Amino acid sequence: MKIQVNGQDQKLKDEATLADLVEAMGLQGKRIAIEVNEELVPRGEFDHHALREADRIEIVQAIGGG
Repeated sequence: MKIQVNGQDQKLKDEATLADLVEAMGLQGKRIAIEVNEELVPRGEFDHHALREADRIEIVQAIGGG
C-alpha cells in the first residue's frame, strides 16, 4: 500500500500497522508522537492501529536539551 509520511510517499506491505511503520523507519525505542489523518494515536495502540491506503501520517520525535 502507498501512504504519506511527513509529506513523503512511502510503500508498506498490505495490512501494516503503525508498529510496522515504526520498525521500518528504525524508530523503535524513540520518543515519538504519531498522527494518522490528523488524529493523534496513543503509543499503546501502535500494534493494533491498521494503516490504510492513502493515510497521511505525521511523526514527530522529541528532542531533549535546554
